[in-house]
Amino acid sequence: MKITSLDHLVLTVKSIEGSVEFYQTASGMARKDFGTGRVALHFGSQKLNLHPLNAIPDDNVRHPLPGSADLCF
Repeated sequence: MKITSLDHLVLTVKSIEGSVEFYQTASGMARKDFGTGRVALHFGSQKLNLHPLNAIPDDNVRHPLPGSADLCF
């Protein structure tokens, strides 16, 4: 299998709004809300999904820490 692109990167963050502000200011990424209360930052065809530390939407995350990441191809 040849990897051709990054599908998304998931970041666990203390503050969704603070993270959105930082990444939009630092890099011009565009915020997109999706699903039920989920937030992603898009740049080109790539995206960063933001998961709040206090409400991880994925059952396979057992011990989230701010700054932890999940890389998905």
